[in-house]
Amino acid sequence: MRHMKRIALLFMMSGILLTAGCSPFVDNNIVEEIAPVIFWSIRDGGEGKMKISTLVPPLINEKKRLLTLQVDMLKQGAKKFNLIYYRELKSAQVRLVLIDEQLARKEVLSLINTLIIDPEISPRLYVVIVKGNFNDYINSQLLKQENLDYFIYRLFKHYETKNQGEMTIINLHQFMTKLYSPFPFPIMPVFKVNHENFTYEGSAFFGHDQLIATVKEIDEQIFQLLNHDHYLKNFSIPALNVTIGKVRSKIHMKLSPDRSSISIQVDLDGRMEEYRGEKNVLDRNELASLDKELEAYLENQTKALLQKMQQWKVDPLQLGNLTLKPFSKPISEKEWLNDWERMKINVDYRLHILPLTNVKE
Repeated sequence: MRHMKRIALLFMMSGILLTAGCSPFVDNNIVEEIAPVIFWSIRDGGEGKMKISTLVPPLINEKKRLLTLQVDMLKQGAKKFNLIYYRELKSAQVRLVLIDEQLARKEVLSLINTLIIDPEISPRLYVVIVKGNFNDYINSQLLKQENLDYFIYRLFKHYETKNQGEMTIINLHQFMTKLYSPFPFPIMPVFKVNHENFTYEGSAFFGHDQLIATVKEIDEQIFQLLNHDHYLKNFSIPALNVTIGKVRSKIHMKLSPDRSSISIQVDLDGRMEEYRGEKNVLDRNELASLDKELEAYLENQTKALLQKMQQWKVDPLQLGNLTLKPFSKPISEKEWLNDWERMKINVDYRLHILPLTNVKE
């Protein structure tokens, strides 16, 4: 009888474990035998293959080295890393995936899908496009800066938390949300890399799962004002020798009923922090003249940027959402792109810029 009770108790405990989702196969989590991974760098390997790299060991006082494998699939690379390194690499701590620009121009959907369905990987990991050889940069900086991989991750974390509008910061969840929206035109940040520097360059626009185009400099700053929290800590306009600080924008968009035109009004608030032109900005009349020049310049540049988006057949600002109405069938992506390519664009800026100092009447 006692023997039967023990058997029954064993079955009950097994049922409880299975109900709770516990597996009899437990992962190895002994600290000395595992190594969390901070980043994966992925680039085209030719002939349908890809090269995946990571830095080991992270945040441990041992000599670091870069591991690189040529594989057919992402998961295959994660598995093979464990065969060439004495610690088991844990992908649960991956915080950053860097995708080479040439690979992104072919496709990223399979990579993104693999990452998003992996229960160990956080959907909050950052996704980045890299122009240049990221591996060369890591190898050249290993002896110069300790914990380089961690500090690169902290760079993204800082700008995401502070919402400074200085750069596009996109995580896996945000990319997937836009990729599977009615108008699938996600974005990613673009970093240019060489042996010495890892520098933010601009934003990458995707059409479905392919990188279509990138914007930088003045186009990038205007895109940030239209898209990213409508804020720029510093807005430099070299063409007019002006820097405006603490810039906030309020965007008002109106689509015509027949979808033949779109009107965009931008109210811009900020403070003039630097001026190196020929106007006397202490004089009210000359300051007003400079404001008019700024408005005209920004209107032309914004319209030109939107026209480029029309040519590229992308809609990273999700303007197609203006067509969505309650209790009505949404238009297809194809219909929207046909309208968007031919649409007339009207842009109007209204500047409210505080001067450098008090102006004379």
